[in-house]
Amino acid sequence: MPSPSLPTVVQGPCAACKVLRRRCTDTCSLAPYFPPSEQLKFVIAHKVFGASNIVKALQELPESKRADAVSSMVYEANVRIHDPVYGCAGAISKLQKQLNDLQAELAVTQAELLIMQCQQQQQNDIASFYDRDLGSD
Repeated sequence: MPSPSLPTVVQGPCAACKVLRRRCTDTCSLAPYFPPSEQLKFVIAHKVFGASNIVKALQELPESKRADAVSSMVYEANVRIHDPVYGCAGAISKLQKQLNDLQAELAVTQAELLIMQCQQQQQNDIASFYDRDLGSD
């Protein structure tokens, strides 16, 4: 019985070559980071940075950091498209404001909890006092 083998996958051009309408070669520097199924990812990065700038940026990095760089470029491009003026700085600012608001809300809630715990302790102390005094009569 022959051993099952993996099916041969015929893969088309990478997303970058497809968008740029060029022939994708085995040495395409963008193919590992923009597979055919992720065309939108390249379109977003290309719109903001341009293909040549993406290639230049990747060439300046060690291969081990390129995938993270592509993820970062795609994220930054996506944010820049949604917020052309502030981009990532705007997103960071919004998140910082959210964090500050939540920290303030947490501080208020913790203070309210402490007040309630003190009130509960006072009620327990009063009940204990009356139980002790009434029980001794």
